[in-house]
Amino acid sequence: MNIDDIAESFEMLDDWEARYALLLDLGKKLEPLPDEAHTDINKVRGCMSQVWMDHQLNDGALHFRGDSDAHIVRGLIALLFAMVQDRKPQEILALDIPGTFAQLGLENHISMNRRNGFYAMTERIKGMAQAAAEG
Repeated sequence: MNIDDIAESFEMLDDWEARYALLLDLGKKLEPLPDEAHTDINKVRGCMSQVWMDHQLNDGALHFRGDSDAHIVRGLIALLFAMVQDRKPQEILALDIPGTFAQLGLENHISMNRRNGFYAMTERIKGMAQAAAEG
């Protein structure tokens, strides 16, 4: 599901409980991150929950995998990946991820700790994209 599909689904859902359920469902569909990738190097700092992310560069595009010990955070990872998955590093760097996050209304409907964690994940993704862009 891409970010436009997710945004459309959010608009069609009547309440935030249904939107949370959608986030949980998205998290269940995340590409699995193998146990051996749950390392300190892949850990995202700044999240209250345990979060790990890695990536591969395939034909100039970044492919991400991630995991968390919290179901709602797995949904936020899936949401973030819907914005960045299989894009070129320069495209990722140009994205307004916080703007999209706010457009979906999540700014006002998740806790400050979850927001901070989402922004920490965003910074991690942008850092990976920057490193890939620099070669």
